[in-house]
Amino acid sequence: MTKAAKKHTQQGKMRDLFAEPGARGLAARPARAARAPAAADASSYSARHIEVLEGLEPVRRRPGMYIGGTDEKALHHLFAEVIDNAMDEALAGHATFIEVDLDADGLLTVSDNGRGVPVDPHPKFPKKSALEVIMCTLHAGGKFDSEVYETSGGLHGVGVSVVNALSEHMEVEVARQGQLYRQIFQRGKPLRGLEKLGKIANRRGTRVRFKPDREIFGARVAFNPQRLFRMARAKAYLFGGVEIRWSCAAAQLAGVDGVPQEETFHFADGLKDFIARETEGHTLVHPDVFTGRSGRPGANGAVEWAVAWTADCDGFLSSYCNTIPTADGGTHETGLRAALLRGLKDHAERVGQGKRGAPMTSDDIMTGAAAMISVFIREPEFQGQTKDRLATAEAHKIVEGAVKDQFDHWLAGNPLASNKLLEFVVERAEERVRRRQEKEISRKSAVRKLRLPGKLADCTNTAAQGSEIFIVEGDSAGGSAKQARNRASQAVLPLRGKILNVASAGRDKLAQNAQLADLVQALGCGTGGHYRDADLRYEKVVIMCDADVDGAHIASLLITYFYRQMPALIDAGHLYLAVPPLYRLAHGGKVFYARDDAHRDELLRKEFHANAKVEIGRFKGLGEMMPAQLKETTMDPRKRTLLRVTLADDEREGAADAVERLMGAKAEARFEFIQERAAFASDDVLDV
Repeated sequence: MTKAAKKHTQQGKMRDLFAEPGARGLAARPARAARAPAAADASSYSARHIEVLEGLEPVRRRPGMYIGGTDEKALHHLFAEVIDNAMDEALAGHATFIEVDLDADGLLTVSDNGRGVPVDPHPKFPKKSALEVIMCTLHAGGKFDSEVYETSGGLHGVGVSVVNALSEHMEVEVARQGQLYRQIFQRGKPLRGLEKLGKIANRRGTRVRFKPDREIFGARVAFNPQRLFRMARAKAYLFGGVEIRWSCAAAQLAGVDGVPQEETFHFADGLKDFIARETEGHTLVHPDVFTGRSGRPGANGAVEWAVAWTADCDGFLSSYCNTIPTADGGTHETGLRAALLRGLKDHAERVGQGKRGAPMTSDDIMTGAAAMISVFIREPEFQGQTKDRLATAEAHKIVEGAVKDQFDHWLAGNPLASNKLLEFVVERAEERVRRRQEKEISRKSAVRKLRLPGKLADCTNTAAQGSEIFIVEGDSAGGSAKQARNRASQAVLPLRGKILNVASAGRDKLAQNAQLADLVQALGCGTGGHYRDADLRYEKVVIMCDADVDGAHIASLLITYFYRQMPALIDAGHLYLAVPPLYRLAHGGKVFYARDDAHRDELLRKEFHANAKVEIGRFKGLGEMMPAQLKETTMDPRKRTLLRVTLADDEREGAADAVERLMGAKAEARFEFIQERAAFASDDVLDV
């Protein structure tokens, strides 16, 4: 195709792209005729088409712009906006309790004993009370002035007015300076002016009672009592000085489980109480909850936090700004992560583990962490009207500085427990690195054959079903086994001498051991929490060692490795012990093999005459056996004996103790074991 033709084709495609809907496929029109409709459209588009929405009408037209949608989450955001106003009064020191009540008709009431919303005429709108201005005007409120609230739940100024706009009924009562006032609204508009109900004693504050609009949220709109209950309780945890009184007749009528009709929340220790409740029943890596607070709401900001590390669950991180939940995190969360990471890395340097701690990331330290962070700052900046993410840059610096100092003291105060925490996080980092390496291997294997250990003599059968691998001691035994095997179904992996004792070795030595790396690569199933039985390349894993004391020692080391690193392989019944002979008995054409001394004596009594001169040969090892002998006695499925390694459920606790005692790093435990069984050992020697 010529350049001119290509250009013509491209121009045609561009015309199709910008053509009016339905224009494609029609005959081409002259250029002048195509432009005529556009001119007609322009003349019909005038100022009368520009619609001006006043008051709260924009909220009703586009509720998603203000509360994120019209689903259940958005519905309960209305409650959050109202209770946040009451919490602001508590944070400012003017309210000591908040009441939340959900009645049987679905009306929700939130009350506080704060100062009460101002009811005097507004200077800018003298015919309206301040209460009406606040309830019916976007971007109107007392939180723009820091003299009124040092900290508050945001400065969008759309909170309670949006709730009013999206409620089919709202009633606000204000007890202020000994007088009770009331005003009723419907779908964002006042039904009448402010009513003065008369004097009232022993009461002050604001009471907001509302019901969401079914025209906005649907005919079946209803608050979820369980969700409201959790939200109210969370507020009490976030500010330990406030008391929240809960009552719910709707829960009793609907039979909602776990929601009491009445309850009072007051948590003196705040976030620490919450973390203690959430981690109850779980195993903690560090016995204490790392908790603290710094500063005070107002001048330079305040921070409160609580963190506990669990060994048996995924954990969580919940963050808040001025008691507003920030589900999408933000700068305060990054400050917490940075402080914990820097503190633990500094601790690693102090205890000589800096090299091991270097790969740690904030994700590693937050794995298994149950954490809460709450900040109180002036004029916070959020992303979006629903305030799901904190964007205030100063929050990162405030949190990191406050948490880092106290974390350093906390780690230094209990070295043993802190080292345990360090080991826990380092293990998470090593697991992450190992997973990344495994993914790289998987990617490579997708385009070319996976590289296997050089000494592995693999079988030709590519399926795991019916195949087996023999782990043998040394190259000599490996040579005999390779000649004796069935190449179709039997693989052989020789290991050099005694492998590493994983019960007493550190993770760094384990990671650097070439023999164990070859074994893991040959099996292909991964280790620890990343073990995948479906990826195991063989149905049977057979440990085949010499029938002497050294062979038994090597077998015990291998079993310990599988028990510690691949317990699921044992549970699935894949691990076996071969039973090679120790003796060869021959006389007059009769040949028998004995697995040990007792078996030898039994064969001599049963199979040979008493005076027969039996030729008894003792094998020095598998490498001394002829391939035919090894096949006949140990590798041929028709004649061999295999012992399956199993672990019953009632034996697990005892097995873990025995492995630690006999194979662990404490030599005194093994010495004690030998002393306890010295008599048994002596009797055994005498019998032989």
